[in-house]
Amino acid sequence: MKLHNIPFSPPDMTEAEIVEVSDALRSGWITTGPRTKEFEKLISMCCQTDKAVCLNSATACMELALRVMGVGPGDEVIVPAYTYTATASVVCHVGATPVMIDSTEKSVEMDYYNLAEAITERTKFVIAVDLGGIICDYDKIFAVVESKKHLFTPSNDLQKTYGRVIVMADAAHAFGAMWHGKMCGEIADFTSFSFHAVKNLTTAEGGALTWKTREGIDNDILYKQFQLLSLHGQNKDAFAKTKLGAWEYDIIAPYYKCNMTDIMAGIGLAQLKRYPEMLHRRRQIIERYNEGLKGLNVAVLDHYGDDHSSSGHLYLVRLLGKDVAERNIVIEQMAERGIACNVHYKPLPMMLAYKNLGLDIKDYPMAYDLYRNEVTLPLHTCLSDEDVEYVITNFVDIISK
Repeated sequence: MKLHNIPFSPPDMTEAEIVEVSDALRSGWITTGPRTKEFEKLISMCCQTDKAVCLNSATACMELALRVMGVGPGDEVIVPAYTYTATASVVCHVGATPVMIDSTEKSVEMDYYNLAEAITERTKFVIAVDLGGIICDYDKIFAVVESKKHLFTPSNDLQKTYGRVIVMADAAHAFGAMWHGKMCGEIADFTSFSFHAVKNLTTAEGGALTWKTREGIDNDILYKQFQLLSLHGQNKDAFAKTKLGAWEYDIIAPYYKCNMTDIMAGIGLAQLKRYPEMLHRRRQIIERYNEGLKGLNVAVLDHYGDDHSSSGHLYLVRLLGKDVAERNIVIEQMAERGIACNVHYKPLPMMLAYKNLGLDIKDYPMAYDLYRNEVTLPLHTCLSDEDVEYVITNFVDIISK
């Protein structure tokens, strides 16, 4: 069999992206400007929300959501243990305490019973993770926070309008996913998307934040708050300052710098035009993987069903009955055959940063169980049908031995 070279998740770039970036460069406007504003409008249309704000990462989006809503020292934010660091690090950035929840035996989502038990008077947010592009059970999450609203202690007027723990989706993987007839972006109170180079839709680096309209909160004012926090607290962005005689500005507060540029937005605009086709291709690959692995002693995620449709971001496979050493051998042997695989995720309590916060993986046995035998197969729109068959043939051959 001819050896292939199959990377894990390369960016899918075409001439369309090159043209958009070239046009941005030639326009003389390369930082936050008209392309970024257009990209924001299209993101909000896709997510069926009133507004979207585009920043330089999903991490910045989550952090600014916490800051705008007044989360800080003394507060707690609940996050899953089975996720990437960004979900929890943003909590540390604002000075709050991340409270980690274990998974359940049969789900990559957090244990919702444990979520309810973890809510205290100090809890301000829960951040759920739409892992692999599959939207969490937000009905259960909202039921939990509603059942605990008597414990909620708002520290400002914005929090008071919610009257309960605020729900944010870490939807870094899930742009374009649907659940119960709703688009990812309009389900949680706040939703953060990633457009990093390895994501389905990329702007090289970048992210977007959407939020549900809520009585008592002016979306225009909220949008302006995100603009202020993302651009040094400057009350006019560079684009607004170009208007005749409009040079003067003020600094409202010494804030942060995490705006999106028009070069990045140009890539995103081209990707958005191609995105329905890209989602369709991902579904084709997932369905072929599912067929190819049928009958084997493995567990895979449920990407598509009658009431949900994943964005098809990651294809996680659990090698049932296997452990870390055996899993690692499979990944090494796949690499020897030219196929790059990955692991999603090494739980946060196993990482030094979170060990130093006093967390111990022994307290998260289900998250560890999900991790210890997990292999993520390459899943991206640069894969040919021949590549997909090559991955399946070799993976089946290796795990069958």
